[in-house]
Formats: sequence, C-alpha cells, structure tokens
Amino acid sequence: MMRYNAVGITSIIILLSITQLYSPKASAYNMAQNICEYVAADDKRRFRSLLKSQRIKIRSIFDEITCNGKNILFFAAASNANDVGEMIIKKLPRKILGELVDELTLASPALGALAKKRSG
Repeated sequence: MMRYNAVGITSIIILLSITQLYSPKASAYNMAQNICEYVAADDKRRFRSLLKSQRIKIRSIFDEITCNGKNILFFAAASNANDVGEMIIKKLPRKILGELVDELTLASPALGALAKKRSG
C-alpha cells in the first residue's frame, strides 16, 4: 500500500515540475499577444493595467516584443493608436526616440512630432 502512495506522489511531483517548465513560455506568448491586441485597439487603460499587473516597464519590453513584425511603437503608428503611441513615447528613453523619429514621422506624423519634441 505504501509503495503505491510513493509512486503516486512521485508522479504528481514530476507532472508539476514539467508544468512549471513550460508555463513561462506560454504565459509570455499570451502576454505579448495581449499587448499587441491592446495597442491595435488603442486601449491605453487595459495596456497600462496589463503592464502594471505584470510589473513590466515599456522600455524593458520595447526591443523584445513585435507585433506583425514591427516594434510596439511602429505597430501603434500603423494602427492609428495615437493614445497608446503617446504613452509609449513618454516611457521610452530620449536616445531611442532620437534614433526612431524620422521613420516614425513617415509612419505617423502626429506621433513623429511628439517623439521629435520629446527627444529634443
């Protein structure tokens, strides 16, 4: 009887450890997908709420997450998501904005002007 309990407990431990190994990737994919959806919908409230709940800063994910092959700022410009784009511009370092301002102006004149003003 004791032998069956040990096998059962061992099986549960192995199953839980396997689940823990694969969960972060699935969670990161879902988070990236949600970020792209909120940017496309220009939903600044839900975008900010997601970042806060996950304790993520825009500058830390800016280079990591792409939506339709574009970074989140250019995706916001392509989606006419000016509110979310403005929020992203306010949170990015000025050096990065200075490098992107010309391309961003072509994609969205409104966001490009804001980025140019902020980058100096």
